Amino acid sequence: QVQLVESGGGLVQAGGSLRLSCAASARFFRPYAMGWFRQAPGKDREFVAALSWSGPITDYADSVKGRFTISRDNAKNTLYLQMNSLKPEDTAVYYCAVRRVPIATMNPADFGSWGQGTQVTVSS
Repeated sequence: QVQLVESGGGLVQAGGSLRLSCAASARFFRPYAMGWFRQAPGKDREFVAALSWSGPITDYADSVKGRFTISRDNAKNTLYLQMNSLKPEDTAVYYCAVRRVPIATMNPADFGSWGQGTQVTVSS
């Protein structure tokens, strides 16, 4: 069973920054693709960013391009999401997920293991 633990969420003013972390159990971190998704109240879970095992292959939702950066530290078995220039519409619970193949996609149904989520709230 993959264990994923997110942290780093919180309350921030619009224009501020947060860095989310997702610590994974070593056995299930490599060589897998990982992603970040979010879910706002009353809305479906949506794709934010994903990173293939090879690293250079990344995808971002149009709404976060240029503001968010996904990265991974393989030595620490940790996935990150650096979020800058945050907007109130970024408010959601953020989840990290693992896809047990090296190539990432933007479809949450392709990711089989999920963390418990961390709340991000951006005030205007």
